[in-house]
Amino acid sequence: MKDGMKISILIVDDSEDTLEILERNLSLQGFTVHKASSVQQAVDLLGSLSVDLVITDLKMPRVSGLDLVRHVRENYRDMEVMVITGYPSIEGAVKAVKTGAEEYLAKPFTNEELFAAVRRSLDKLELRRAGQCSSQGGPPVFPGLIGDSPAMEKVYKVIFKAAKSSANVLITGESGTGKELVARAIHYSSERASCPFVTVNCGAVPEGLLESELFGHMKGAFTGATESRAGFFLTADGGTIFLDEIGNTSLSMQAKLLRVLQDKEICMVGSARPRRVDVRIVAATNRDLQSLVDKELFRQDLLFRIKVITMTLPPLRERGNDIMSLISHFALKFSREAGREAPRFSEKVLDALNGYSWPGNVRELENVIQQLIVLSDEEVIDVPDLPAPMRYTVTFHEGVERTLREVEESHIRRVLEYVKGNKSRAAEILGIDRKTLRERMRALEEKGGSDL
Repeated sequence: MKDGMKISILIVDDSEDTLEILERNLSLQGFTVHKASSVQQAVDLLGSLSVDLVITDLKMPRVSGLDLVRHVRENYRDMEVMVITGYPSIEGAVKAVKTGAEEYLAKPFTNEELFAAVRRSLDKLELRRAGQCSSQGGPPVFPGLIGDSPAMEKVYKVIFKAAKSSANVLITGESGTGKELVARAIHYSSERASCPFVTVNCGAVPEGLLESELFGHMKGAFTGATESRAGFFLTADGGTIFLDEIGNTSLSMQAKLLRVLQDKEICMVGSARPRRVDVRIVAATNRDLQSLVDKELFRQDLLFRIKVITMTLPPLRERGNDIMSLISHFALKFSREAGREAPRFSEKVLDALNGYSWPGNVRELENVIQQLIVLSDEEVIDVPDLPAPMRYTVTFHEGVERTLREVEESHIRRVLEYVKGNKSRAAEILGIDRKTLRERMRALEEKGGSDL
């Protein structure tokens, strides 16, 4: 990220124990770590140090962590801020994000949660730096998006144009092609880069809770609403909200989203008073929304509103030599995390990886490379190290004289074996939902006595 230089992190907390734990864990990850036990000490250090990320406690005596967040945002352009606190609340999180913190982590947290939040913050910083480079006349560079194939060059051009506009964007493409990365690239290359970027997985939030999650609710609005809570749209005010899997929303929720797009207002559940919001919407789906419109499962007027700018991300199998660049990128990334030299891949392994269909696209490739790095102790990754389905594609060629049911069953078996029985992950790779996967498995068992 800094041309071979170590990332520098300043941690600020009035607890010496917390400072020591954070310093030890982050140092073991290869970061340069500085400590401050008060906001005043942190401000003094920031004046003399080059820091990439500030991690600050929220509640501290005399001067709070929010004051430090505001100080960083108003005095340092090239720095990210992350808040940790032992007194979590939704209002506190919203206020921290609106003040300028990119991540909000509640104590107690695991090392994995800490490292993931740090990585997200640094990714956002890299995207912001790339956006600044592009705005200054340099070539568009979008961290996390690897490849220079003609298909990806088209994607970069649309990102660059979308970033200069406030129009809503619809990103389509198969699962695992990097839709959230593209959404982040658009946001952090735009004039909204210093404001919040909020991600909502519409398919992961139960229908009964989605309205409250998106728009917030008032105290007493429903059973269990013991306090008022701001929703994602208020949190994202001034910035961008990324609505992933928007095709999974109900028609009633689509009507509410349409009103937000038309009126630029949201109404919290239990409140009759609308509130103005300035939010850019970037939506994404791996479904054919026009087909859903034809089936009356998606509103045509909402589709028109969200697809002012439309971009379709190419599947990995259509990206040519990009796969080799991605292999090198992920191998270096996970080798550094494992504290080892990056292994070499044999020619047969590269041929196998290059010839695989990658139904899970870049996300699947990333998982495979991580698995190879973690599980192999050898200097050279060879065919026996590959996941079983890829070994099959190298050594076994099935004939074409098979029924469609046999082909489907074989592929479902391989995917389930690859993900070690994880039905959610298998459904994602297959491009279907868990319910459909269960139905397919049940049908195959009934027709052919399969032990799926």
